[in-house]
Amino acid sequence: MLIDSHCHFNFNAFDEDRAEVLARARAAGVVALINPGTDLEDSRQIVALAEINPNVFAAVGFHPNGAANFNEMALAELRALASYPKVVAVGEIGLDYHWDKAPRPVQWQVFEQQLALAKEVGKPVIIHQREAAADTMAVLRQWGAGQHHPGLVLHSFSGDRAMAEEALELGFYLGISGPVTFKNARDLPEIVAAAPPERLLVETDAPFLAPHPFRGKRNEPAYVKLVAERIAVLKGLSLAEMSRCLTENTLAFFRLPASLLSNPDLPTFTSSQ
Repeated sequence: MLIDSHCHFNFNAFDEDRAEVLARARAAGVVALINPGTDLEDSRQIVALAEINPNVFAAVGFHPNGAANFNEMALAELRALASYPKVVAVGEIGLDYHWDKAPRPVQWQVFEQQLALAKEVGKPVIIHQREAAADTMAVLRQWGAGQHHPGLVLHSFSGDRAMAEEALELGFYLGISGPVTFKNARDLPEIVAAAPPERLLVETDAPFLAPHPFRGKRNEPAYVKLVAERIAVLKGLSLAEMSRCLTENTLAFFRLPASLLSNPDLPTFTSSQ
């Protein structure tokens, strides 16, 4: 059994075959999906999706690429959405200097406001960073000081070994996705091999970052098994042992119900439309 700890199941890429995608996930042993938000409308949609699908869980937040549209009203609505039982995290939030769709000072401000919200509501955080590792850690270093925080995962980890080591020292988790399977992967396999297994989460980031041998194609939750297989090899564990560890990590991190494991079948997908 596995949990896809980060996928965008609500995205348009799945509009034509969402039910079939969920069936393939079930067949691959995926017992739950965590679907993070990227803006307010996206977060609303995800919460609605999670409310009618028992094994789909939501996170709410503003991706840094949408930070320019963030305001006090958006923060208030995120706070309200975060109170829903099926909302298990704040995210995905962070800094993105690759696309730079919002001014960097705005990204910082929105990032810090949402980190404060996570502490306020007592829910863990899903972090996005792209080409902004130093600034991301500067913010998180202060937020995570003393480890008095509700939990944090650096989703689809792409930093270097020093960043990984500091994140682990701060009590954070590393989210591992498709790039760990790429034939040209360099630092990431070494980082995964060195990291404590109890501090790893597995994810797809579907529809993005499909693992080998599907690289370049649409990703989907069923492929999380391929990522778990690669992590198992790097950790010198069987797939069963690694899957058990990854699933237990995800249950604990997001405070998911243990009943997911006693009733692992994902139900037939129901549209929120």
